[in-house]
Amino acid sequence: MLHVTRLGCDSCGTELSGRFAACAYCSLSAQDRKILSAFLVSRGNMKVLARELGVSYPTARLRYAELLGRLGIEEVGGLHADNEPVDREDVLRRLAAGELDLDEATELLS
Repeated sequence: MLHVTRLGCDSCGTELSGRFAACAYCSLSAQDRKILSAFLVSRGNMKVLARELGVSYPTARLRYAELLGRLGIEEVGGLHADNEPVDREDVLRRLAAGELDLDEATELLS
């Protein structure tokens, strides 16, 4: 396993040597950092996250869940982006009204 052993300041040239702990986010790939940044910009709203990433709602949820997994964070089950319990009847009503497609409804109900 690699460890950070040197830190330096570009403006003044100061250097520190030792063994430094890296944050959990430092090892994220560029794609994961993009997802995290878009999630923060969207304030946790999955519809906005999907739009920011240019993907469908279910794909955005999947990418977010995968990111949480890579960070070792478990997603809280039964909650949607606003951290409120999912109203199954409301999801079915919205599906019937055409406000959600089948993939979005399935994702919300799972």
